[in-house]
Amino acid sequence: MRKNIKYLAILALGLVACEPEFDNPIDEAGTYASGEADFSNFVALGNSLTAGFADGALYITGQENSYPNILSQQFAFAGGGDFTQPLMADNVGGFSNDPVSFPPRFVLVFDADGNPVGPATFTGAAPSTDFTTSLGSSFNNMGVPGAKSYHLAAPGYGNAAGVSAGLANPYYARFASSATSTVIGDAVAQNPTFFSLWIGNNDILSYATSGGVGVDHNEIPNLDPSTYGSNDITNTTTFAGVYSQLIDGLTANGAKGVVLNLPSVTSLPFFTTVPYAPLSPLDPNFGPQIPTLNGVYSQLNMAFTFLGFPERSIEFSTTAASAVVIKDESLADITTNLSAVLAGAFGPLAPIIAAQFGQARQATAEDLLVLPSSRVIGQLNTDRVAELVMLGVPQETAAQFSVSGVSLPLGDQYVLIPEEQTAIENARVAFNATISGLATANGLAFYDVASVLEQASSGGIRINGGTVTSTFVSGGGFSLDGVHPTPRAHALVTNGVLDAIQATYGSVLPRVDPADYGTVTLSNEVN
Repeated sequence: MRKNIKYLAILALGLVACEPEFDNPIDEAGTYASGEADFSNFVALGNSLTAGFADGALYITGQENSYPNILSQQFAFAGGGDFTQPLMADNVGGFSNDPVSFPPRFVLVFDADGNPVGPATFTGAAPSTDFTTSLGSSFNNMGVPGAKSYHLAAPGYGNAAGVSAGLANPYYARFASSATSTVIGDAVAQNPTFFSLWIGNNDILSYATSGGVGVDHNEIPNLDPSTYGSNDITNTTTFAGVYSQLIDGLTANGAKGVVLNLPSVTSLPFFTTVPYAPLSPLDPNFGPQIPTLNGVYSQLNMAFTFLGFPERSIEFSTTAASAVVIKDESLADITTNLSAVLAGAFGPLAPIIAAQFGQARQATAEDLLVLPSSRVIGQLNTDRVAELVMLGVPQETAAQFSVSGVSLPLGDQYVLIPEEQTAIENARVAFNATISGLATANGLAFYDVASVLEQASSGGIRINGGTVTSTFVSGGGFSLDGVHPTPRAHALVTNGVLDAIQATYGSVLPRVDPADYGTVTLSNEVN
């Protein structure tokens, strides 16, 4: 077996994108009215979806095309006032004083023949935004990328001194009123007459994007968010309590508003783009190795069968695409017994092979491989090679057992197994019940954005001159990070929010044409 079996992914893109347009003509014919709402001081509260985060970063054009900013332009037809945002310093994204943790945005890159090969970090300019530079605290868009529900009420979340230790958020640090302020406190201090609230996605999303490398605080109830890790699922009772406090604060002065629920995160391109069976026998680097691989795995498969786990057998097809090998920590760990059974076939290598495959299996259609897995499948894991060499394994043999997804099971961070997907969905359903229930109890407009994403992922949403889907890059709905909306999708959200506001408050406002808004950037000229 060769040292490096390269995974060749071909991304077939029907590119329909264009640059965002900001001066979109709107039919001003007709009479517009605010109804029972007062849009004179609109404040938007939320996370990256509210801020306009896209392509893996926050940058000016993304902020200008955020749904709250587009919404404010429509509110202007019925008494809406100015809408200010804490704009970044450039269209590069990322921070000048921490470009490693907060790098520039993604752009679409092409090969020498002009074919798109996928997103890559923009390298045309360095970030110029310094998160320690205060912009003041009075902004209408209070969206904070990375914020979970409880972060909006956490004192010190905008303390720039705490960013490097992971105790504070650099995006909020730029416009926090003080080192001890809270996002909700700063929002309420502006005395909004109308608000939007879209929060809770990150309470499950970070767990999902990490491949389930985190703790579900509903499995063993933990109501204290100060003890949570960054990739954990928030306890549903904790979420309900925090969300209720947010609504109480925003409505205390009689303000009306609109709340948005949470879409199914596992329907995002981040989780649906990489197939569970991406290994092609036609790949000139992989195909010829299949007989050798299956010969080695036959010994392992016999051990699985002997121990009563035949379902863990691993085999690569010579006629069809094969699934990758993954680590599944929900399986019983049979390392010790496996080592004993493998001793005759592999000798001193048996304990090492047993440890590598004691909780391994091939992926199935029920597993979701995350987008970053496409960069490692079929690649030689040099860290694993070094580990094996340190254990006394010869370099050549170490390399043979270190090809990610082929001879080395993909780590937990690259796949969402069914049990993890269930945990995510159970939390989301509970969160959405809280959101809709509090909307009804407080007479607020409610927008079911979850149904829109479902439509985008199951056929598409018709717009003027085309269709928006959740297909990565070419679908037009999601940016190059596979998670955050494009300007076109923000326009769709805006129209949905306007529908909800009209139904609740009788407001009459013009809709926008999503076709006037761009999708992904097809040029490295981001400025």
